[in-house]
Amino acid sequence: MFGRVVAPKHTDSLKYFQDNKPAVDWEVMLVVGAVFGAFLAAWQGNELTGEWVPAMWAARFGEGSLTLRLGAALVGGIFMAFGARLAGGCTSGHGISGTMQLSVGSWIAVLCFFAGGIPAAMLMFRL
Repeated sequence: MFGRVVAPKHTDSLKYFQDNKPAVDWEVMLVVGAVFGAFLAAWQGNELTGEWVPAMWAARFGEGSLTLRLGAALVGGIFMAFGARLAGGCTSGHGISGTMQLSVGSWIAVLCFFAGGIPAAMLMFRL
């Protein structure tokens, strides 16, 4: 739907959108509800801080480290996407669904997630 607003000719030329018309269905409303629900829970719990740099990050890297934080998030997201593609699924899919189905590949992937995540956290926060 956003594509039709930004680039209607290109969006209409895509085969996927010729066969599947975008609609506001339960999946879209689930995302909207999750975002709204998270906002409402933070607001009601007095945890709505509106801060870009959390206190723990600022203590470690300084107050003016918004660029570093955004850069770290971008690089981390790229690594996660690459790893998900390489592992044949995302961390949630392997960790929740795959391991419960006793998939050997999922167990290996989850072990690798932890084997990489723990040293990365220790390096980042120097525990």
